[in-house]
Amino acid sequence: MYLKCNQRIKDGKEHRYWSIMENRRCAGGRVVQRPVLYLGEINDSQREAWIRSIEVFDEDHCRQDKLALFASDRPIPAAAADGIGVRLSEFVLKRPRQWGACWLFNQLWEELGLREFWRGKLATSREGTDWEHVLAASTAYRLIDPGSEWHMHRHWYANSAMGDLLGEDDALAAKDTLYRCLDLLLPHKRALFDHLTQRWRDLFGVKFEVLLYDLTSTYFESNPPFPKNDKRRFGYSRDKRSDCVQIVIALIVTPEGFPLAYEVLPGNTADKSTLREFLQKIADQYGKAERIWVMDRGIPTEEVLAQMRASDPPIAYLVGTPKGHLTKLEAELATKPWQQVRDGIDVKLCPQAGELYVFAQSRDRIGKERSMRRRALRKLLKRLAQLRAMPKLTRDELLLKLGAAKNEAGRAYRLVDIHIPEPRQAITPETFHFAIDRAKLREVRRREGRYLLRSNLCGDAPEKLWELYMQLCHVEEAFKDLKGDLSLRPIYHQREERIEAHIFVAFLAYCVQVTLRHRLRLHAPGLTPRAVLEKFATIQMLDAWFPTTDERWLIFARYTAPEKDHRLLLTQLNLELPQQRPPRITAKGAILIGLRLLKGCGKLLCALINPRADQTDLLGRERLDAGPVVQRRHPAFRIPGQVRDGFDEDAVGAVAGGHNFALLRAFEDAFQRVHLEPGLVAVAAVAFHTGDFKQRFHVRGVGHAGLGRGGRQRDGCLRFLGGHGGGQGEGGGERRDRELD
Repeated sequence: MYLKCNQRIKDGKEHRYWSIMENRRCAGGRVVQRPVLYLGEINDSQREAWIRSIEVFDEDHCRQDKLALFASDRPIPAAAADGIGVRLSEFVLKRPRQWGACWLFNQLWEELGLREFWRGKLATSREGTDWEHVLAASTAYRLIDPGSEWHMHRHWYANSAMGDLLGEDDALAAKDTLYRCLDLLLPHKRALFDHLTQRWRDLFGVKFEVLLYDLTSTYFESNPPFPKNDKRRFGYSRDKRSDCVQIVIALIVTPEGFPLAYEVLPGNTADKSTLREFLQKIADQYGKAERIWVMDRGIPTEEVLAQMRASDPPIAYLVGTPKGHLTKLEAELATKPWQQVRDGIDVKLCPQAGELYVFAQSRDRIGKERSMRRRALRKLLKRLAQLRAMPKLTRDELLLKLGAAKNEAGRAYRLVDIHIPEPRQAITPETFHFAIDRAKLREVRRREGRYLLRSNLCGDAPEKLWELYMQLCHVEEAFKDLKGDLSLRPIYHQREERIEAHIFVAFLAYCVQVTLRHRLRLHAPGLTPRAVLEKFATIQMLDAWFPTTDERWLIFARYTAPEKDHRLLLTQLNLELPQQRPPRITAKGAILIGLRLLKGCGKLLCALINPRADQTDLLGRERLDAGPVVQRRHPAFRIPGQVRDGFDEDAVGAVAGGHNFALLRAFEDAFQRVHLEPGLVAVAAVAFHTGDFKQRFHVRGVGHAGLGRGGRQRDGCLRFLGGHGGGQGEGGGERRDRELD
């Protein structure tokens, strides 16, 4: 492997983008280059660190221990007392699922101490639901492949290895369980951020002295009216969706991106009305300390800034100012000299009554804003000329087209004086003409790439103030991650408390993501959390089923061997993959038979086989005569709602005989191939008479809609006959106990 540089000229500047490459030899002696990792733009010291890592990594050869199995066509050695014969040629691979990204999430979850934190906050339910595991799975889903809770319930959880890593079955992702978990989270928001700030101090030595504060909004495509005190309201939309109701999210982060607090506010909240409350919130939660608040213009008011200066101790601030302040100070600033704080950045200082105004200009920003303005103005003038040349254009049509042109041109529209025809006048070059306003254009040119900052840190160097203000991009990056990478919207919930809980889970996923980003910044610069998660997601887990000579199955749950890029990332991040899980073997006497649905008639054909004559139900509670039904709502019998490999789509059930409660494990193994709706339990126990094969059993749907005439299938999940409180089974709802002979 080696580093490769790609050069690109952008905006007159040369950019160098680095990648880790490897050579692969193909047929005919041809060598092709394969990118292993894309690092982006990295500095020289980071480049040297990667080169050293590659050199060390190439010298390290991984070893894998192989499991010795006794082939069925050879005798088992006498020394192997517990040996079994395995028919190696008949093995089956099942359930490929994503493992690597889930494992990486669990490592970060443990590193942040969130497992212990939530176990102390969320007690296990009476039904045996581990709410900490439910929250961990929901947060991992939000981080790795965000979507709705319904999508997690129906698709993502079954195709991931979160259940294997947490030691849970598919009941963990039942949709009602996911929704109920949201109802338990909000009371612990403050305690969570107290815990996380302490963990970030211990792990990375983060200092919470500089606080970046900003607000954003997210909209709902739903129709009002809502309850009287609902936070979904119309207001100023930062997403350009003024036609939708919205909520406002206020966020405080550090320059490294670590969040300290957030708040969900009504959608019509004004930015300037939020700062006072947050100052008090941070003081109450983290105590009074010397902190610097960095904010954009429009958030602080003169009254709040005076309060910050008069507080004990004084609260330092650095804020952007509206352009009206620049107009007032323009004459005084014109007499001040420019001071260079770094290459391409110049400032002017203007002290004013206990405050310091910093007038900054960036040459790169001047060029960028000037280019954008010229492009928009050129496009607007071209469009106006087209409108003037259009034949048979009425005045009303002209006004509509001018409105569209104004919306597209933005601020460039006010730089053009446009004369519109009077009512009932024809559109001619004399009645409809336009020209550039030179006075406004000169004023805009003077202010392009320049902005005015305001602070009460009068003794600090101007370059420090400029650098602090530039860090506001980190809070914008946090909003971008929440809305884009973590898919904060669309929000499908209707109840306000669950909307806030949905945002809470998104912020919890963001906390895990920013922890991974900081580790990458320290150990693998140039990589992004999304790139690393996608790389680890290629490590899959699958089940290898080997039949044995004594009619059992030897099951190996294995994750795939990591490739070179995975091992390089593990080395850089100081992580080590866990040992492969030990294999398991099915119990003797538990034989799986599928229940096939005869399409078109809604009948079930079942076959039950068990050699034992002495029968009890699977819970070991009562003796059974020939053919009674066993039905229990019990945590051990929660069956996932997806049909697995090994049977046709219309296989809807599985039956196994049992002797006592110890057989539950074998019965659980049998159910891995055929799964029912969560909570739907249908267990039949069979008794055998001597020398006679007889069976009678019932199938009953518990709490789910019935299967109508002709059968009904929805997204691969089939429902049983005669559901309680649902649809009617064949022959009407009265025959809920369907006897099949």
